[in-house]
Amino acid sequence: MQYNPMELTHEILERLEQLEEKYSVMGQDILSYLDGLLYADYLTYWDYIHLDTLLSLQTPETPFPDEKIFILYHQITELYFKLSLLAIEQLLDAEAPGLDFFKRQVTRVNRYFDSLVSSFDIMVEGMDRDEFLKFRMSLLPASGFQSAQYRKIELMSTDMYRLVHGSKREEVKPDSPVEELYQRLYWKSGATELATGKKTLTLKQFEQKYAEEFQDLGREMRHRNLWQAYLRLPEADRQDEELKQLMRHYDFNIEVRWPLSHLRSAVRYLDAKPQVIEATGGTNWQDYLPPRKQRIIFFPDLWTDEELDNWGKSIRF
Repeated sequence: MQYNPMELTHEILERLEQLEEKYSVMGQDILSYLDGLLYADYLTYWDYIHLDTLLSLQTPETPFPDEKIFILYHQITELYFKLSLLAIEQLLDAEAPGLDFFKRQVTRVNRYFDSLVSSFDIMVEGMDRDEFLKFRMSLLPASGFQSAQYRKIELMSTDMYRLVHGSKREEVKPDSPVEELYQRLYWKSGATELATGKKTLTLKQFEQKYAEEFQDLGREMRHRNLWQAYLRLPEADRQDEELKQLMRHYDFNIEVRWPLSHLRSAVRYLDAKPQVIEATGGTNWQDYLPPRKQRIIFFPDLWTDEELDNWGKSIRF
């Protein structure tokens, strides 16, 4: 393409006029901003993503080499959770999401969790068991149970009532106050002391930091979570088979495949005969992790009675 200085000058002048209009509305002097642009350094990849900071965030508590693998993996996991939350937020913020957009956002979350499940197996096989059983003791009372982002994904995915522990679901109704629903969320039963049934320090720490935030989110999501967004779609869109399969995959990924990945790792590292080793946070992982025991289902209306009866047992994707 031949270079045309007059056309280029016109384009530059047009952009300058637009910039001047933008900054003048805010009472700003465009020349000051142009000076800043003139003297600024060129952006680099490592500065843009804060690479040096990112690579310095692995600070082990012990000298065991594999602890860094453990830290890195959980940091990667939280970044995938962040990606999932961004995809859900974009969908829920859309005033009238079309079918294609809805599918795209749900697909994104499914791909993130597909990667998470696969990567968990890599981490499990990539650490020395003896090292893990040693350095894990320095992590007390921290636990992966304390992932607030995972809890937010759940709260943004379905009605809060669906996250109530099965044994306590008859005590509340779908429209019960958020405070009552929150007190009966299923994951609380997984962080009780095995011997006394009291809250573990892990749970006390978690609730002290996030209880108010979770309840605020629960109130915000009461009528705008993913399931409610699905119900607001036109009937024809709701009956789209591809979308229903994507929603089922989403449900299965987050509440079956992901907990099962944790369960397999717990069995590998903690199920030592004749005595089962406790989790670092004192969580009752034998009862908390198996999906067939928790039976948390985001979208029960999209599953058959047989599939619901076999939840966490024989359903495959």
